[in-house]
Amino acid sequence: MESKGADSYRVLLEGGVGEYVEKKSRFIATIRRCESEEEAVAFIEEMKKKYWDARHNCSAFVLGSRGELTRCSDDGEPGGTAGRPMLEVLTGEKIRNIAVVVTRYFGGVLLGTGGLVRAYTQAVKEGLKNCTVGRMRYGQDIKVTTDYNGIGKILYLLGNAGIEPTASEYTDKVMLRLIIPAEDVEKLKKNMVEVTGGRVKFEKLQELYFVDKDFCED
Repeated sequence: MESKGADSYRVLLEGGVGEYVEKKSRFIATIRRCESEEEAVAFIEEMKKKYWDARHNCSAFVLGSRGELTRCSDDGEPGGTAGRPMLEVLTGEKIRNIAVVVTRYFGGVLLGTGGLVRAYTQAVKEGLKNCTVGRMRYGQDIKVTTDYNGIGKILYLLGNAGIEPTASEYTDKVMLRLIIPAEDVEKLKKNMVEVTGGRVKFEKLQELYFVDKDFCED
C-alpha cells in the first residue's frame, strides 16, 4: 500500500472496447476492471475463447494500489511488439486494477516491428477512450455522534465540504458515518467541535481507499 496521507491513484471503474485498423489488420482492444491476478487471467482466457479465430490475443494488466503486479504477453507476435507497449500505455496513464486484451485479425500485410508497436499502442488508447476512470483517495471511515442541536450545523459543514454521510441513525443522539480524505480529517473535526460547542464525539472505524466521485473521468 502507498504511504499514508494525501495519496491517490487512478483506477478503472468501467471497462470499454476500442478498435484500430492498420493496413487492413484489425486491432480490437477490450479493457476490463480486475481486482486480482486470477480475475485478470480468467478475463484473458475469456477473450481468447471469444476471439478464437483471431491471429493473436495479446494482453497486459496492472494490479494493486501501487501497480505492484504487472504482466504482459505478446501471444505469438515478435517479442516486445505487443504486450510491452500495451503495458506501457497502462502504466503511463497510472491506472490500477486494469486488464486489456488486444485481438488482432491479420489483414494480409506485414507491419514490421515499428508498425506493430504503434498499432497495439494505439488500440489500447482507443479502448481507454471508451472507459470510465476514477480516482481512489486515502481516508478514514469515522463515526460522528452529536445531539439534535448540533446536527444541523454539522450537516451544513459537510455540505460545504462536499461530503455525504454513508449512514445515519437518529435515536436519543444522532450518529453519522463519514468517509473523509485523510488530509481533511483534523480540520473537519476541529470545525465540528467549534460549531457544536464541543458536543460531538468521534470514533475512527478504519482507514481505507475510497472512490472520489468528483474525479471520475469518462
